[in-house]
Amino acid sequence: MEAGGGRRVPLRVGATIPDFRAPDAEGRAWTRADLAGRPFVLFFYPADETPGCVTEACAYRDAWEAFRDLGVPVLGVSRDPPERHRAFAQRRQLPFTLLSDPDGRMRDAFGAWMLGRLPRRVSYLVDAEGRVAAVFDSALRPGAHAREMLAATERLTAGRRAP
Repeated sequence: MEAGGGRRVPLRVGATIPDFRAPDAEGRAWTRADLAGRPFVLFFYPADETPGCVTEACAYRDAWEAFRDLGVPVLGVSRDPPERHRAFAQRRQLPFTLLSDPDGRMRDAFGAWMLGRLPRRVSYLVDAEGRVAAVFDSALRPGAHAREMLAATERLTAGRRAP
């Protein structure tokens, strides 16, 4: 289903994630290949420093050590530019990577839009083979994203700990 060039439906469990290229807060371009061979969490959020997004980002921050202990990187994605991400990460003490998607191409590819091209709040756990292992799609429960993704990560990595 397309809405102005973007998918209305997030990727489903089992789908292979699309290729992407997006800069982080320091200007480094990240691609799917940079994360190949290990699971990771990718969460899409509307904008830095908005109330729900602060709640979501801080919930991921507070769960960071658990993700790190499981060897699973966390990356957030919004349309904000790298310099705004840098200020957001510093102000909120975010230890994970924030990616900039100013033209919405990454959001399009991952189905992270709602009707009317409003940014969708959706989190993905991607397995080591680049397939979606879990999805949590909730605009109204921003604080639950980290908890849901951590539980899915623990199931995916059962018994495995990072070196």
